[in-house]
Amino acid sequence: MMEVETRVHFGDMKYFNSQHADERSAEEEAIDDWIQISPPKSAKWWFSAVHNVTAMVGAGVLGFPYAMSELGWGPGVTAMVLSWVITLYTLWQMVEMHEMVPGRRFDRYHELGQHAFGEKLGLWIMVPQQLIVGVGVDIVYMITGGRSLCKFHDLVCRNNCNKINFTYFIMIFGSVHFAFSQLPDINSISGVSLAAAVMSLSYSTIAWGGSLVEERKEEVEYGYKAGSPGGTIISFFCALGNVAFAYGGHNVVLEIQSTMPSTPSKPSKKPMWKGVLVAYIVVALCYFPVAIVGYWRFGNGAGDNILVTLHEPVWLIAMANMFVVVHLIGGYQVHLRFFYYLLAPIICGSNNLSLVQIYAMPIFDLIEMVLVKKLKFKASWYLRFIARNTYVAFTMCIAMTFPFFGGLLGFFGGFAFAPTTYFLPCIIWLVVKKPRKFSLSWFINWVCIVLGVVLMVVAGIGGLREIIVNAHGYKFYSGNNSSSCASTFNKLRYLA
Repeated sequence: MMEVETRVHFGDMKYFNSQHADERSAEEEAIDDWIQISPPKSAKWWFSAVHNVTAMVGAGVLGFPYAMSELGWGPGVTAMVLSWVITLYTLWQMVEMHEMVPGRRFDRYHELGQHAFGEKLGLWIMVPQQLIVGVGVDIVYMITGGRSLCKFHDLVCRNNCNKINFTYFIMIFGSVHFAFSQLPDINSISGVSLAAAVMSLSYSTIAWGGSLVEERKEEVEYGYKAGSPGGTIISFFCALGNVAFAYGGHNVVLEIQSTMPSTPSKPSKKPMWKGVLVAYIVVALCYFPVAIVGYWRFGNGAGDNILVTLHEPVWLIAMANMFVVVHLIGGYQVHLRFFYYLLAPIICGSNNLSLVQIYAMPIFDLIEMVLVKKLKFKASWYLRFIARNTYVAFTMCIAMTFPFFGGLLGFFGGFAFAPTTYFLPCIIWLVVKKPRKFSLSWFINWVCIVLGVVLMVVAGIGGLREIIVNAHGYKFYSGNNSSSCASTFNKLRYLA
């Protein structure tokens, strides 16, 4: 059998391996198929639109009126518009850079980072951000899903049902993912993702429409809330993080684009960008009316979840909360499927060439990869069942322990989403494209970088402070003595 020489580059190290062309055993190929390493490249432009809407629109939109109440009319609208424009620009950059090297596609965020910063440095820059973003989104979605179920229960039962501990609603929402997590890959949840995208537009419309319909108090205050100057500033910072949290599609955009076919005459960036534009139109239709109308209606009285604040008409608000539940089921799964596996070279070791390849896989594949290839567990349905359910249980337990919606939005929005969404794409663009110094492109990118870094610092501080203040007076795992959703969340809100 003719031998071939394979050269593998990882950082500054080169590995030479003389092997037979058919060395990979049928067992190894079966394992790779079981883990679903390579996504099929048959997606259409509307796949991009659907998955981007599902990945982006979610828990963040529900907190916009509350964020506006902390920011005020001028700064609030400015932050909303700037975030929409900047994130659309950085998303365009990532779509353009997907195939900037002839014959190569950067299918994962970390691959793009490694191309710009080097194999090792790029890995360590991107890995922590992806870990924080992925786990953070899943935790917040658990909390939001539980809150929507709790609100639905309060609306339809009213005085006819016993009060239920809020933590149980998080458990109910989490239990759904024990089933959906067994689906093998992203294409198998396309139907769920489509339903989620429709739900996002529906409940956002109900949120601002319900705000118009519900009776408006005669005196609605729009100034900054009474309190210490320091507390007002910190709440302002946290609100900026709430806005940033709503723009999280960058974490998965290259994975979405990787599912599209590409040829020299028809590169993937054309259908991908078409889908992104459609998605951002939907995002604007969801975000701006909810923020502006919700704040106009409630002013400083807006809660950190607009659908929990609304009460009338009962049937419509109840339906909207169930739409949120359906959307977050799809959103949770999409973020899981696109959660990057970047630690393979470190976890599996660099001496084993079959493991040193950097596989970009969802969090489920990360777990399964380590169990099967590193720890030598047998690939089986019960291994997948145990591994995936363990991760779902982990995020559910964290959500039950720290159900502080507003604080978590601000913290993760600043600490995690600001880098991946606002300034890392610009830094990579400057490194690889090298625009002329003081040119328009150079100037725009540096403005985005400065704004993004400031956002990361101040929003992270504001969100962390709100979490600490809320935790100080919260009785963990009690749901505040099984009170209604409205009273539970009002108590959490006024603790801050």
